[in-house]
Amino acid sequence: MHTYQKLLLTNKAWAAQKLRVDPNYFNELSKDQTPDYLWIGCSDSRVPADQVTGTQPGEIFVHRNVANLVLHTDMNLLSVLQYAVEVLKVKHILVVGHYNCGGVKAAMSNEDFGLINKWLRNIKDIYEKHEDELNGISDETLRFNRLVELNVIEQVKNLAKTTIVQKAWANGEYPYLHGWVFDLHTGLINQIIEVESGDLNTINPIHRFNIPDKKTADLENLMKD
Repeated sequence: MHTYQKLLLTNKAWAAQKLRVDPNYFNELSKDQTPDYLWIGCSDSRVPADQVTGTQPGEIFVHRNVANLVLHTDMNLLSVLQYAVEVLKVKHILVVGHYNCGGVKAAMSNEDFGLINKWLRNIKDIYEKHEDELNGISDETLRFNRLVELNVIEQVKNLAKTTIVQKAWANGEYPYLHGWVFDLHTGLINQIIEVESGDLNTINPIHRFNIPDKKTADLENLMKD
């Protein structure tokens, strides 16, 4: 038996078990999803969003990429973000990195990794931005861990820079933004940064768009009529 076939057998056992517990489980699951959370995590196979948070299918909307980056040029990420914020109306966006992240570790080196160099460049830029702090950490593991945390902080700030998030805030809506790091050695999540809904103070004013709040927009439309 090929290893992939075990996945199919496990799937059948899982589906049968769910039906034994609740014959209507999949009827309910097939209805519209209403998750409260968007998880932007690393592609690392050791950090499954549902298992480390104890969430069930339908409770958490997931996007994953190498080193959990939020880039303004990544149409995949931005499409997920727009759908999550504007359609699903998620209340919380979680940027979740993890210690011992291979992407972050690769970015700390001067090795040529080929195509992924262009992706890792974003993490190298974060290192350069915080170079004084990082180079002041003599222990290599602690420096590595701190860059993982700084990467998460920068990605949360990148979320706040998007018009998708700022428009939602201008309308008095969610989401709250959270930066977490999962510790592979303990199984615990460390909270690194939290941004309240509507709080633009986490980013430089140059990144704050002139988006009228809902009351102002409604008034302007009324005056046009």
